[in-house]
Amino acid sequence: MFSRFARPALRAASAQTPISSALPRFQTRALHRIPQLQNEKYYKENGIPEFMSPEGFDFAWTQYQNLLVDKLNLLTQDTVDADAKPGELLVKYSKRAEMASVFNYASMAHNNHFFFNCLSPQSTEIPEKFARDIIDTCSSVESLKLDFLATANSMFGPGFVWLAKNLEREGMMQIFCTYNAGSPYPAAHSRRQSVDMATHTPETQLGNQFAGSMGAHAQNQKSLAPGAIDVQPILCVNTWEHAWMMDYGIAGKAEYLERWWDRINWDVVFDNYNAISSMRSNPSMAQARSLSMS
Repeated sequence: MFSRFARPALRAASAQTPISSALPRFQTRALHRIPQLQNEKYYKENGIPEFMSPEGFDFAWTQYQNLLVDKLNLLTQDTVDADAKPGELLVKYSKRAEMASVFNYASMAHNNHFFFNCLSPQSTEIPEKFARDIIDTCSSVESLKLDFLATANSMFGPGFVWLAKNLEREGMMQIFCTYNAGSPYPAAHSRRQSVDMATHTPETQLGNQFAGSMGAHAQNQKSLAPGAIDVQPILCVNTWEHAWMMDYGIAGKAEYLERWWDRINWDVVFDNYNAISSMRSNPSMAQARSLSMS
C-alpha cells in the first residue's frame, strides 16, 4: 500500500537538511537553473496523487535537481559552458574522461527532468493513434507495460529505463536501461551505460532486456542489428533509490513502478513520439529538440 506518510525520521531529515545545503554559494555566474514543471506548484503542495508525497517530490525533484544545478554552476562558472544547457554539455563531454563530473551532473539533470516532465497529477488516456502504434510494435499496451516494469524492477542498481523510438526501423520502439548518469542519446553513445556489467559484456547489443536479471540471456532479449543505435527517447522512469524509497520503503520499488505507470502523461509522451517521427528525415533536429528540454 502506498505510504503517503513517510517515516518521520526520514521526513524530518529531508526537511531540516536539504541535500544541496552543503554546497558553497560563491559562484559569480549561476546560469543553470531548475526548469519549471507544468504542475510544479500543485506538486509542491499536494505531491503527485497516489504516487509521490509532497516530501518525496521535494526530495526527488526540488532538492535533488537543485543539487545538480548548483554543481553544474560550480563546475562551469566563468567558462564557455556557463550558459550551455545540460543536454548540450552531456553530448559535448561524453567522450572526455577528464570532464566526467560535468557530464554526470549534466546528464542526471537532463534525465531527471525528462522523468518528471512525463508525469501527470491524474491518470491520462493513451491517444488512440499512439495506442495503435504500440500494439503494432509491442503486441499490446499491457505487453509494453509488463516488459517495461519488469525491466525496471529487475534493474540492479540506480539509473533510468527508457522507451525510445528507433529512427532506423520505422515504427519500432525499444526499451533499454541507462545506469547511473548514462545518456540515452546516440550522440553520447559512449556514455550510454546501458548494461549491467555483471550480466553483460561491453559488446552487448542494445535491445529490450531484463537488465540485472539475465541480461542478454533473458528469453525476451531482442537485440538490434550491429550499429542500430539511432534511438530517441520519449519516456523514462527513474530507478534511483532517492526517487522512491522515502515513500515506499526499502522493498517498495515494484509498487513505485506500478503507481508510476498510472501517472504517465501520455499526451506528453505522444508529443515526444510525434516530434521524433516528423523529424525522421533529419535526426539532428530530433536530437536538438530532446536536448532543449533541460
